[in-house]
Order: sequence, then structure tokens, then C-alpha cells
Amino acid sequence: MFDFLNNPDYHLLDSFWTTIQLTFFSAIGALIWGTVLAGMRVSPVPVMRAFGTAYVNIFRNTPLTVIILFASLGLSATLHLKLAPSASPTFLVDNSFRIAILGFIVYTATFVCESIRSGINTVPVGQAEAARALGLNFTQVLWLIVLPQAFRSVIGPLANVIIALLKNTTVASIIGVAEASLLMSTMVENESDHLFSVFAIFAVGFVILVLPLGLLLGWVAKKVEVKR
Repeated sequence: MFDFLNNPDYHLLDSFWTTIQLTFFSAIGALIWGTVLAGMRVSPVPVMRAFGTAYVNIFRNTPLTVIILFASLGLSATLHLKLAPSASPTFLVDNSFRIAILGFIVYTATFVCESIRSGINTVPVGQAEAARALGLNFTQVLWLIVLPQAFRSVIGPLANVIIALLKNTTVASIIGVAEASLLMSTMVENESDHLFSVFAIFAVGFVILVLPLGLLLGWVAKKVEVKR
């Protein structure tokens, strides 16, 4: 039933490893950029608030497929943006991989931003006022007082964002990144007699990735939960 997996052209573990790498690097980038955006959204500077609001509203409501295609065709093909050494024999593969990560960061950071902003709103205003009274400026209040508490209260929502990101990595297949869904498409085309087996393999593969991640982040959320 699964004899087709012996085909040396089917790199099943490698494709799932690429999916894990896409998720890991995109999640780190999205957490950093999303945190910066959240700071802009609550900033006392009107220009920064306007930029953060416009960015979130534009990219959160733009389909991820469009963002990935624009990153590949617009930035890479048209503007010749290179995120990998052009002399490298694996330039096309590496560049597509990094372009995909850039697209995921741009998109996912908007959801991270809104999650963190909701956490910021749970921090009592009196704490920020007390910190300002001690002489701390806005940036110090945000990074030292507000954000540590905000992160503790939004671990659950951030976990959902990261799990959604893991599933969204399948979109990278449209620009040729060799992750799990691209291999599945190839196997569906070549193994028409084993469609159920192909779908079952990849369904189980994603369940194996998602369930432990969800359990781990759920455990972390309970451990650091803010008691009010």
C-alpha cells in the first residue's frame, strides 16, 4: 500500500523538515516584527500609530497567496531582490526559501501585532502611569513594564497564530519551495492509484507536527498565565 514511498525521488522527511524550518524562521521574524508593530499601534506619536494601523489593515486583509506571489514575482523577479548568494549552486532554491519566509513574516506579523496589542490592553493603566512618574519614557515603560505582562497573557492566542503559520507554509509551494504540500502535489500526480495513501501520509504528518506544538504552547500558557 505504501510501496511508492521507496521511490528515491520522494524525499518525505526532507519536505517536512523544510516545513518545520519555514515555520521556525517565519515565527521568529513575525514575533519580532509583530512586537514592533504593536508598539507603534500604542505609540503616542501619531505618525507611528498611523503607519502601524495602515500596515495591519492592509496586509492582514490581503490573501497570503498574493503576498507570496508578489514577494517572488515582484521583489525577486522584477526588482531582482537577492536573499541568497547568487554564485551559490543552490541559489534558486535558497532564494525562494528566504523569499517565502519574508512573505510569511509580512503577513503573520499583523496577527501577532493584534494579539500583543490585546495583551497590552489587559495591563492596568496605573502601572504605566506609575512608571512614567518614576521618570521612565514611553519606550522604557513599554519594554520593561507593559510587554512582559502582555506576552504572558497572550501565549494562547500567539500559539494559535503559530499553528496557523505552520499550516500556511503550504502556500510556499506556489513559488517552488520544496515543502510538504509540493511533494504531496507531485505524488498525487504520479501515484493516481494510491491517492488515499498519499493524503493519509501527509494528513498524519501535519497532525504529528501540530499536536505536540499545540500541547507544548498550551502548557507554557498555563505556566506563565497572569493571575488576576
